[in-house]
Amino acid sequence: MSSSQTFVSAPLRVGFRRKIAAYLALTKPRVMELLLAVTIPTMFLAQQGVPHLLLVLVTLIGGAMSAGSAGAFNCVIDRDIDRVMHRTEARPLVTGEVSTREAVIFASTLAVVSTVWFGFLTNWLAAGLSLGAILFYVLVYSLLLKRRTPQNIVWGGAAGGFPVLIGWATVTGSLALTPIVLFLIIFLWTPPHYWPLSWKYREDYQNAQVPMLTVVRGPITVGLQIVLYAWATLAASLVLIPVANMGVIYVLLALGLGGAFVVESHRLYQGIVSNRDVSPMRLFHFSNAYLALLFVGIALDALWHVQIALW
Repeated sequence: MSSSQTFVSAPLRVGFRRKIAAYLALTKPRVMELLLAVTIPTMFLAQQGVPHLLLVLVTLIGGAMSAGSAGAFNCVIDRDIDRVMHRTEARPLVTGEVSTREAVIFASTLAVVSTVWFGFLTNWLAAGLSLGAILFYVLVYSLLLKRRTPQNIVWGGAAGGFPVLIGWATVTGSLALTPIVLFLIIFLWTPPHYWPLSWKYREDYQNAQVPMLTVVRGPITVGLQIVLYAWATLAASLVLIPVANMGVIYVLLALGLGGAFVVESHRLYQGIVSNRDVSPMRLFHFSNAYLALLFVGIALDALWHVQIALW
């Protein structure tokens, strides 16, 4: 019997600090950080300046609970495959630091509290979007698509786009074309961001029988798909310029960062075609920087518009 199986059959006696750390790990904080990082600039753009700081704080707390709920539910659903993947074998449900029952209660509580939080402290449109994000990630991505189609992560990108819709809704109480374009940017960015990571861990996914594109298709096909989605991400980022009347700061960043993103994806593809050793994680790390800096540019551009108006 493996050590992970032993932990599952005989739950650990866990101290208070370790228990808190385990619950935090269930929320997938690194994913949460990236999602929250795109929310604040969206609020700046919606406000066309600096939104009320209390509203920003309320939105971030609600967003953290919402994303944490989705992450925890995902850990519950994937606990069987997490046991056979090296990348996830230390997750709390595998080690026994948190029981399945505790994780379900924790995730459900976060879902309810985050929905009520947004509803009473911002507006019910934001609350509905928050709940919709949780349901989409849990029911559509985690339960329906992840184990059935190599396009799983493409649709997973839709869940990642909800924070910009929520951020916009908390400021304006409505939706418009601008947040939809922001949603599209994240949706298209997700595949070329995640496929390099799943490439590195393709043996894990293969052992877990998860049909990631990197498992069921050859490297050339994956590399080409990455290139196409990188170009699509660049195009979507440029669509934001006329839709949201973006200024020179955003234009330069969108062109520079987007061009570099495309170049890095082509570099990976050419390495594959040339049968050279390639480092897919280089593109993965760059894609994180790309999205973060692009959204920083959105916030700076909104502030620049305010300064121009004051002059």
